[in-house]
Amino acid sequence: MKYKIRSRKSETPFFPKSVREQEVPVPREEPEPEGKRSSLRRQRITLRSLKQLGQIAPAEQPSSDIHTMIIIGQIEGHLILPTKNKTTKYEHIIPQLVAIEQNPRIKGLLIILNTVGGDVEAGLAIAEMIESLSKVTVSLVLGGGHSIGVPVAVATDYSYIAETATMTIHPIRLSGMVIGVPQTYEYLEKMQDRVIKFVTGHSRITEDKFRELMFRTGDLVRDVGTVLVGKDAVESGLINEIGGINKALAKLRELINLKENLLNNEVKK
Repeated sequence: MKYKIRSRKSETPFFPKSVREQEVPVPREEPEPEGKRSSLRRQRITLRSLKQLGQIAPAEQPSSDIHTMIIIGQIEGHLILPTKNKTTKYEHIIPQLVAIEQNPRIKGLLIILNTVGGDVEAGLAIAEMIESLSKVTVSLVLGGGHSIGVPVAVATDYSYIAETATMTIHPIRLSGMVIGVPQTYEYLEKMQDRVIKFVTGHSRITEDKFRELMFRTGDLVRDVGTVLVGKDAVESGLINEIGGINKALAKLRELINLKENLLNNEVKK
């Protein structure tokens, strides 16, 4: 018995040839509107900035000539802190300050602080950068401006503190291995003098008063130093005035206008 084997190629398809030859139309994707694409791009930039720098990029307001910088958590220095700590990295802040100085559209800088302190040299570096800016600067302490946050707060042209905010003044501490030799204590004394000279040189507090607050005993349970609450910080001469965001922005605008008037008068002469 013979069987015939037919090739599959010779099989007649179910659909007629005319139907098979018709091309199936591919649905075309409508291009996203330009506004939607730019909005998505802004969102990606904002999320990237928030992840890398800990703060979002400034809103796109061409008429705004004021930039806001936030210093929160612990000021991170040469050592990376644990991931559970909220930190402000000085290697992120310093390039931003350089960019602000070079941007002709920015005329004023508002610095908002809520920090527990941190690395002494990193905090002093930020404070010295702020003090050397040619732009008008105003600081506002919310919550707390403790330890090395004090020099940062007084480095601006004018400073505010919220009524319930606090500032802790205490001697410099060392962490890690400490060599028990006289040179270690001399180094601590020199570092402490740097902080004291900067603070007293950029505020109304005297050196004797600041040292007395720094080495006072009895105020802190497990430490040496003093906690100043809003009004106390102003009365001691450390901060200029009690106020919030409205007063800080109004003062910043006032100083910007004053600087522009002085420049205009010099040009006329």
